[in-house]
Amino acid sequence: MTLHLYNTLSRQKERFAPLNPPHVLMYNCGPTVYSEAHIGNFRAFLFADLLRRWIEDSGHTVTQVMNITDVGHMREEDEEDAGEDRMEIAARRENLDPWKIAEKYTDLFFRDLDALGIRRAHHYPRATEHIAQMIAMIEKLLQEGHAYEVGGQVYFSVESFPDYGRLSGNTPEDLLAGARVEVGEDKADPRDFFLWKKDPAHVMQWDSPWGRGFPGWHIECSAMSAEHLDKSIDIHTGGEDNIFPHHECEIAQSESSNDGTPFVKYWLHTRFLQVEGGKMSKTLGNLYTVNELEQKGYSPLAVRLLLLRGHYRQLLNFTFDGLDEAAATVDRLQHFAADVSEIAGDTPSPEQGPDWAEAAWNKFVEGMDDDLNVSVALDGLFTLVRESNRHDLSSEEAARVTAILRHMDRILGILQETPDVQLEEDIQALLDEREAARGAQNWERADAIREELASKGIEVLDGKGGGRWRRMRPSL
Repeated sequence: MTLHLYNTLSRQKERFAPLNPPHVLMYNCGPTVYSEAHIGNFRAFLFADLLRRWIEDSGHTVTQVMNITDVGHMREEDEEDAGEDRMEIAARRENLDPWKIAEKYTDLFFRDLDALGIRRAHHYPRATEHIAQMIAMIEKLLQEGHAYEVGGQVYFSVESFPDYGRLSGNTPEDLLAGARVEVGEDKADPRDFFLWKKDPAHVMQWDSPWGRGFPGWHIECSAMSAEHLDKSIDIHTGGEDNIFPHHECEIAQSESSNDGTPFVKYWLHTRFLQVEGGKMSKTLGNLYTVNELEQKGYSPLAVRLLLLRGHYRQLLNFTFDGLDEAAATVDRLQHFAADVSEIAGDTPSPEQGPDWAEAAWNKFVEGMDDDLNVSVALDGLFTLVRESNRHDLSSEEAARVTAILRHMDRILGILQETPDVQLEEDIQALLDEREAARGAQNWERADAIREELASKGIEVLDGKGGGRWRRMRPSL
């Protein structure tokens, strides 16, 4: 089986065929840095990471771009402080200017990105560093009749792009019914949207051929994608809330400014993350961040597993019970990896292992190739663990299992850490005493200490290199 992806544009799964194989150009909608990114945001970023890992593992070379939106924009109608600017709300709240706000939350974004094991994109273009490219694209749209200026403000003419609504499925009637004209706007058509906005009260402004102002949100991604990738790219990802209007507008701008050249071949969108069965909301106090969950004692790897394990096109429900389960699973997998690695020792992995091990790997591949169905892929991983535990592995079999496990984890990225080695002082003292007893060949005392440690939830495993320990967990 080869990789198939669900394309939002065609509304069906399609065989993945890059425009210029083996090279793949991928653009991911990144954070708006007016506050700390929450785990709902990171579900989309983790999906992009998973997608890149699997495409690269399949033999392609990926160039990945993720934008940083560091220019303020209006909040949506259903948000708190609707109609106010995101960056300026944050600046007022924290008594910092918007540029400092952007710098602060960009740094925190990268901190969490690294904590979750998300591979860095090749480029993180910032909107404030690409104003010239945005202005140039707007000028081209004006020249081609796809935009118009009114009093220092520039709008895109939706009527000039007949395919507008194709991505979201909105009809012209739907768009007209949902369109609104804000006070002070001079749109020719209620569906039209800003390319350049004039607002004397806005802190972040730049000079342009139409006077001082700032860019519309949608033009940023069109300009930065063209600058760092190409006019046509293979993949564009984002959350489902980006489909309309953001990605719809990107298509219109990009294709209109490039003589109708198709902008994106595959559009992929991640569904929302719910919390305890409901909507994530600042008002409800459930916009959890990676750092907050770390403060509660959860490893970022547990968070990563929880956010990855549900299919990206299905709603995922975050619960603390689910996070506890993910944490226990990561812990057990890490101990399993250590166990089979010790059995393998220095034995090189054969190209083929037991039938059950190869079947587990094939199941993993089957899931990943089917629109990144992580649930099926994880079934392959857990099958590998269960079958390994049922067999008395030889060093060669253990070496093959270790190789397969490591290959799976190059995609999933959930076994990057070693198990926690911090122990209570009394348990560490018992372990030290037991090692001394074994060294003195006092096997009776060593066995007694083993039993005492077991009563405290610590299992001792003796090997060629000495004793190891692990906290007892139920088997997978």
